[in-house]
Amino acid sequence: MSDHQNSENAFHSLFETNMGVKPGERILVFSDFIRPEETPSASDLDRRRRLNATARAAADFAERTYGCGIFVEFPATPASGAEPPVELWNATFGKTIMAALKSDGLLVKLLAKEASPEEIGRARDIVLKQREDVAGIIIALSNNSTSHTRYRALACAAGCRFASLPHFDPDMFHTSMTVDWIALAARTARLVEAVNCAEWIRVTTPNGTNMMICKEGRHAGGDDGLLTAPGSFGNLPAGEAYFAPLEGKSYGTMVIEWGPTRKLDEPVILTVENGTVVRMEGNDPHRGRLEGKFAEHANCRNIAELGIGTNDKASRPDNVLEAEKILGTIHIALGDNTGFGGMVSAPFHEDYVFYQPTLTAIMADGSERVIISDGSMCH
Repeated sequence: MSDHQNSENAFHSLFETNMGVKPGERILVFSDFIRPEETPSASDLDRRRRLNATARAAADFAERTYGCGIFVEFPATPASGAEPPVELWNATFGKTIMAALKSDGLLVKLLAKEASPEEIGRARDIVLKQREDVAGIIIALSNNSTSHTRYRALACAAGCRFASLPHFDPDMFHTSMTVDWIALAARTARLVEAVNCAEWIRVTTPNGTNMMICKEGRHAGGDDGLLTAPGSFGNLPAGEAYFAPLEGKSYGTMVIEWGPTRKLDEPVILTVENGTVVRMEGNDPHRGRLEGKFAEHANCRNIAELGIGTNDKASRPDNVLEAEKILGTIHIALGDNTGFGGMVSAPFHEDYVFYQPTLTAIMADGSERVIISDGSMCH
């Protein structure tokens, strides 16, 4: 089968199976391009160029097949979790909504991620009044994630189905995106049920990671790749159970060996107290990058998420989008968690994947249940 036919089949599965496209829907595909000050490695430069080209091809497929494909590109944002630029908002929400957000003084605060809960509520009301103007399907093929943004939350509030594919490699269409989606959904649902019985989660790994994650009052959800209901949002490739830990409670040690797109030269060790990173050790350049983010905004230190991978076709450790979905891994994120039940807002959200974990659910009565043992699911 030719590369062209492979791509056509992958796009057909994306829009039909994952997104449940309907006749006449407006489909928006967006990507980003490398800013002059960025210095990606040769391999990452190649991936990001292919990512942009794939986004263009997906929009073209949507236009040819469904008559409604739109493509938008923009310079890469500073980090995952930062708001995308106004041109993407314009293409997504339309002139009427954008004019109302500007006239109400909300747009500048939304773009800076400084809007109060009351202001976010007003923005939501504006969007809902003109919900028919909002794109029906969004395929986010930018390098940095827009998942944890006001942009994404407002689009989904209007009923948009939103697939987020940050750090995506087009090769994934032929690996982790070929999973049995129905079986994945069932496996993820079972894991969510088990996690939701717990008040605390203990995570240990062979590399020295030892974390106590507080789940009190928080509800775990599942990301199963079936984004067909109005307002659906998730990653592709999909496959995880996740929750936002209760702020101010989690504690322990995280030994990070993998960054978003590479294995670190040496581990970076994070010490966590009262739900935030209080100390770092290690000489890898990634430590300096994190220190820079922490200096920009203290909320970047927040323990934002615990996730558990459920995709048996995922295997790549060098790409966090797929790595965090690998069956039997766990990931812990720093930064923003307002998009899935948390209370901490930050222009940053970054996941770190841990291998061969043992994950123990601790119930309100103190009883314990091992959910994952040395990277293997316990059924």
